[in-house]
Amino acid sequence: MEVPAYIKDDPIQFLHAFEDAEEINVAGFFAATMAWGKRSIVISKVDDLMSRMAYRPLDFIGNFTESDARRLTGFKHRTFNSKDMYWLIKTMQQILIHFTTFEAFWANCLTISTAKNRPLMGVFYEEFFGFFPEIPARTRRHISNPEKGGSCKRLYMYLRWTIRGGPVDVGSMNFMPPSQIYIPLDVHVARQSRKLGLITRNQNDWKAVEELQEQLLLLDPLDPSKYDYALFGLGLHPHWLDKKWILNHL
Repeated sequence: MEVPAYIKDDPIQFLHAFEDAEEINVAGFFAATMAWGKRSIVISKVDDLMSRMAYRPLDFIGNFTESDARRLTGFKHRTFNSKDMYWLIKTMQQILIHFTTFEAFWANCLTISTAKNRPLMGVFYEEFFGFFPEIPARTRRHISNPEKGGSCKRLYMYLRWTIRGGPVDVGSMNFMPPSQIYIPLDVHVARQSRKLGLITRNQNDWKAVEELQEQLLLLDPLDPSKYDYALFGLGLHPHWLDKKWILNHL
């Protein structure tokens, strides 16, 4: 699955649409945050959002004013609506004002999480929503928090996209090594992991992510998230797996 042909059918294509690293990082965050459901629909909806930004997300976000909110009118993707995008854009604008780059914001979150021995994504959630305490609960639900049990699938997919290099992932950030990226636990990855005996937990929550990470670090302590491609691929093409490797029939 980790081949260039993968790109055209996956939301990661929006990171390959830009050359500037910061444009990649910002566009990628919105693509990852919206990566929920059938990939073809996600791609269509991310394209809709990027088009509303004239495919210049940094310029749009950096110069965003209240009058620009009308360009978001009618936007909808699953439980996302225009108001959610308004708050995500407003928050990203504040991040860029205070930290200059999105990567610098991530690096600050990592520093805090290390100093306080807290999960990175728990700190990210807290810092991200700290700019506007009035952000409604419905918008906050679109960002996962491991300290509330969330698997952080889309956030760690984003870090896989932007930290790892290779024919698919773009390696546009380097504030942390690939060894610290947890695998994005979607339904395909979780199902195949249970079949292979890599996880025993029934819920697709943060504890399941930690359990799977322990096993993947044994296989490759420097790049555990690369196995996302193999496990996701088995979910899409179960016939690839020899039945002798299936420990649990689900």
